[in-house]
Order: sequence, then structure tokens, then C-alpha cells
Amino acid sequence: MTTLSARAGSIVLMAAVILCGAGSTLAAEGGAPMDTWPVDRSQNQASLQNGARLFANYCIGCHSATLVRWNRLQELGLTDAQIQQYLIFGNQKIGDAIRSPSTAAEQKRWFGKTPPDLSVITRARTSFDHAGTDYIYTLLRGYYRDASSPTGWNNVAYPNIAMPHVFWQEQGPREARIEFTETRKDPKTAAAQYFNVVTTYEPNGASSRVETPIANHGAEGINYAFKPLNVEQSRRFDSDAADLVAFLAFITDPTASKRVQIGVWVLIFLSFFTVIAWRLNAVYWKNIK
Repeated sequence: MTTLSARAGSIVLMAAVILCGAGSTLAAEGGAPMDTWPVDRSQNQASLQNGARLFANYCIGCHSATLVRWNRLQELGLTDAQIQQYLIFGNQKIGDAIRSPSTAAEQKRWFGKTPPDLSVITRARTSFDHAGTDYIYTLLRGYYRDASSPTGWNNVAYPNIAMPHVFWQEQGPREARIEFTETRKDPKTAAAQYFNVVTTYEPNGASSRVETPIANHGAEGINYAFKPLNVEQSRRFDSDAADLVAFLAFITDPTASKRVQIGVWVLIFLSFFTVIAWRLNAVYWKNIK
């Protein structure tokens, strides 16, 4: 496993950035199309280990996963010594639940509200419209600079999100283009008017808005496109985001992989047993009229 960078200080300092409006981090999604998370990452041990590294470096400063103990990460191919040395900050033990080093009282004082526990976040974010893993994957990759936001950031999956982009250095600067249909009432006739609104956000957060009248309402939700200044850096971050989602999916349901393996063997056994039962049935009834 790759040796972790020491980021404990930056994690604690992140609290100062989140002060503005952090209590609203559970607002509803903005109707953006979800990106498809590469599900094969959940079966890749190296990806899961990298996801654990990212979680320890960037997430645990504010978020806990109290339904999972540190020693559960042995299932990712890690030893107790590796978990203790590379993933655990502070005086937590290998058998303790995964907790943020900051207390609930401190978080409430800093943020106005305790950040959500991530133990079952991929399941909690699953809906009829999308998988929770797709939502988290889109959220992690959906940040863009917005100078009008209190934190300086916004997100296509979660408009007006209070959590800033903690991975901004890893992802690199990029331009964002957000498009949606807006409905207004004519102040004189009260008739509905429809506008196609395109807002372009520069890498520094400055924005420009173009409104075009249209005859009909158009499609619901928003469409978006990003233009990274460094394509290769952006691709590396996309890979890291997929690994982090794989880890979050693992802690949400650590036994999922084993259940799938057991299920395959059960189906093989049942298929084999069905053939045997069918032949036994034929032998038993062949002389009975």
C-alpha cells in the first residue's frame, strides 16, 4: 500500500473553510444527470486500498464511519500494523469504530451542525433515479469554482453545497458550463416565459450568463460540461474519485463481495442438484404405471 502523506494538519484547518453555511450539506440534488461509477473498482484490492488512503487523508477530518471498525479493513488486504500506521490518526485503536478526531461538540461549533456519518452513505444516497455510488461519484467530480458562493465552490450534483472542494489541488482548475431552462411570469400578462440559461464559470470563479428566450419549456434538470486545463491531472483525479467511492461502497456493505461469491456457488450447487434430482425422479418412476 502506498505510504500516506501527512495531512492531519490540513484536515483540521479545513474546518475554517467550511464555516459558511456548512449546516446545509444535506440539501436535495439539483436534477443533474449522474455519471456512471466504474463498478469493477469494488473488486480491485488496489483501488479499495487507495480509497481507504483517500478517506483517511481527506474525509475523516470531518466525517466518521462509526458503524465500521478499523480492523474491518483487513478484508482489503491490509495488516493491523499498516492500518494503525497509515490510516489512523490520534490515539484510536485498531478495534475502535472509525471516528473523526474532532468531537461532535467541536464540529457543531465550527460548522453549525455535525457533518453526516459516512458509514452507509452510498446506500443512503440511492434512489429510484440513480445508484448511491453514481451520485457520490458525480458529486466528487462535480465541483466548480463559483465566486458568488460563500465557500467559493459549487456543485452540479448538489447546488449551493456547503462543503468546499477538498480535492481541488488534485483535480486541478477547469472551466464549467451549466445549462438549464428557467420559467418566469410576464409581469404584465402573467403568461409563462421560458429561457434557456447558460452560465460559464471561469477557473477563477468568475461567471458570465447568457439567456435566450425559447418557445417551449424544454427539458427538466441541468446539463453541464467541464473543460479541465490539465486533462491528464483531471483523469487521475477521476480515477481517485472512483477508488474513494469503491471504499465508501465497501464500508456501506462490507460483506457484499462475499455474498456474491457464495451466491455463485449456491447457484452452481442448485443447478447440479437439479440434474441429479431430475435423474433420480426418472429412475424412481420408470417402472410405475
